[in-house]
Amino acid sequence: MTAVPLSELDALARTLAGDRHDDYSSRRLARAYEEYVARRRNGLASATMVAEGTDYPTIYTLLSEPRGNLDTLELAIEGAPPPGPAWDYLLPVQRVGFHVDGSADLFPPGATPPRRAIARVLLREHFLPRSRAEDERGASGGARVGAPETIGSLGAALTSARTQGLIPFGVALLLYLPEGRVRYELDLVHSTLLPDPRAGRLPLARRTARSSRVSWGVDQAVGRGDLSLLSARCLEVLVESSGLSPVELAPVFGGVRELVDSALQGLVARGLATFDRRTGVYRPRLDAFLPPSDATAEANVGPDPALHTSVQELIAAADARATCPLCGAPLPGGSRGILCADCAAKVAAA
Repeated sequence: MTAVPLSELDALARTLAGDRHDDYSSRRLARAYEEYVARRRNGLASATMVAEGTDYPTIYTLLSEPRGNLDTLELAIEGAPPPGPAWDYLLPVQRVGFHVDGSADLFPPGATPPRRAIARVLLREHFLPRSRAEDERGASGGARVGAPETIGSLGAALTSARTQGLIPFGVALLLYLPEGRVRYELDLVHSTLLPDPRAGRLPLARRTARSSRVSWGVDQAVGRGDLSLLSARCLEVLVESSGLSPVELAPVFGGVRELVDSALQGLVARGLATFDRRTGVYRPRLDAFLPPSDATAEANVGPDPALHTSVQELIAAADARATCPLCGAPLPGGSRGILCADCAAKVAAA
């Protein structure tokens, strides 16, 4: 899918924001646009909006019609591969119909009946027009242009974008189902549905299912807007696991381990994750998103997370100290293994 040209986004910003989108703001938009396009990922399928029976090839054509009815919105997914590895971490979907009450119907491929979900939109990368005078006034302690709402219903998101003159580049569509939440990433500049960044890079077996309550807490934390994009994405992946190391996460986010490690350390500093120095593994702090009793129950779901620790981490931990890297028990002198007898038996039986 060809990218929406910068000239079209510039014209839309001038229409929606008026004098706030001056030449200074236009240059800022050009930089933000170029940076976003340079980071483009290959799409999984095309994604277009349908409103009142009219197909809109891009979200920007819908935004350019302020009087458009938002009561009958639908997201159409076309050209998607059949269910399989390309859909790892996602539910295959053909279209999503949105309702004014914030719910949505998710239509799987084929004749499968639709599934009802609660739908929210999380604003990812975007551009908010600000004139040079507004920027200078904000820098000197004066009134700033209000920050946009980063999470809400689709109708509210479109209304907010029109009101503030906001140009969205990418969003996450969050669908809360009874068994958990599914997150669809949409590249609005190229009108595509993106594959989950973990697909083909992190084995699906490493995923730990979380309830919609946990996912809602995480999405609210991300939606506050005080996390960097990389930190937010690391948090989302980390919560849906029993623990991961920077070595495992780096391929998911571009392969630079130091950047991922820095983002994870930032999550620890904010009390959203913990770090196990013995194994080099970061784990989510579920109590940051749920009451303690519920967080304990969530942490006990699924297999023993210690048994998922990679061989490289076990070896590194054993080399660092003569203790079992899983339970911390001292290893007997002259031991040739890296685990104590009890943990070795558990691993063998797993």
